[in-house]
Amino acid sequence: MADKTVTLIVDGAGGRGSGCSRFALEHPDRLRVVGVAEPDDYRRERMAKTYGISPENQFKTWEDMAAREQFADAVFIATQDAMHADPSVAFADKGYDILLEKPMAPNEADCRRIVESAKRNGALFGVCHVLRYTSYTRKLIELIRSGAIGDVVSLNRIEPVGYWHQAHSFVRGHWRNEQESSFMLLAKSCHDLDWVRYVMGVRCTRVASFGSLKHFCPEEAPEGAADRCLDCPAESNCPYSAKRIYLGFLEKGRAGWPVDVLTPNPTPESVQKALREGPYGRCVYRCDNDVVDNQVVSMQFEGGRTANFTMTAFTKGEGRRTSIFGTRGEIYGDDTRLWLTDFLTDKTTEIDTAQPDATALGGHGGGDYGIMGAFVRAVARRDQSLILSGPDETLESHVMVFRAEQSRREGRMVEID
Repeated sequence: MADKTVTLIVDGAGGRGSGCSRFALEHPDRLRVVGVAEPDDYRRERMAKTYGISPENQFKTWEDMAAREQFADAVFIATQDAMHADPSVAFADKGYDILLEKPMAPNEADCRRIVESAKRNGALFGVCHVLRYTSYTRKLIELIRSGAIGDVVSLNRIEPVGYWHQAHSFVRGHWRNEQESSFMLLAKSCHDLDWVRYVMGVRCTRVASFGSLKHFCPEEAPEGAADRCLDCPAESNCPYSAKRIYLGFLEKGRAGWPVDVLTPNPTPESVQKALREGPYGRCVYRCDNDVVDNQVVSMQFEGGRTANFTMTAFTKGEGRRTSIFGTRGEIYGDDTRLWLTDFLTDKTTEIDTAQPDATALGGHGGGDYGIMGAFVRAVARRDQSLILSGPDETLESHVMVFRAEQSRREGRMVEID
């Protein structure tokens, strides 16, 4: 017997909200999008047109959508980080199952409030820790659990954010300032600490972290730098030039993300106008950013296991790289391929986990598709166990992130209760 078709409303029709909702276009028998809340007229109307959402189910604010009696099975909350807690609680109280974009909230108290409300209302709940859902991660977990490398002793992981991605999202963009969004480790790398916890398979007991805003600050500006790239005499020699990054993408035929963040219909003229008037044309050394551009986290896990994580802006930007060291072998991975070395035979085997990307939800190595499929199936079957990133798992890894940031700020190792 086929699962029932799940109905979904979306709070936030930006990149994540509109992107993950495309699951409904590929699987209309499994998911229908029936409502949207979005203050931006263009984005709201675009989503309404794409999914045939009736006028009475289109809202400018989540408050207006939540004021209605429940009219769908579930809600996908895909607003900015600081705008997650109140709608999560309100929609849970209304009876909705909830899929929440990561991070849950910028502070631990709100994270706990969200989890409590979901449990109190019996809501199925998942967070978009999409890295748990990729074919790469599934294969890696299979190898580790099979004993292919013996007992895991330590792990090393690096997130190469990428020089232009850092400039776009964390210097000029929405996640540049902690008061407006959240600190860097939570905004960008809660994915990674959650993934490390998932792979290690046991609880983290203490953390130590170091990091700083090293480069994207006034002291690092080249001589004569202007406030905007279009006016800057140093622009041609600056790798972070907004002109070079955005017009360069457009010249290569890449009119989607990140260029469409500047203007909904990117053209050379509209991008130039956005660079002249909007936040994405600012000099990276003259912005109001305060999040770190490099950070390391050292973790102690139960059973004497250890892990290290590095986040850095100063890379070309590519897949996360991970090494896992066991008592009988080691695994190295680049988010697509795995190399397994067996100490007994001294043989290395390459495993390609890439899958044909015939889906519009191929983002994050297929993780976007994976989380949507798991959540929709869980709602249809009323089975929380189908969601790998549920309330308890997510709260635990978020606490790891909060303690790591506490360690960085206080300059000391922090125990995790």
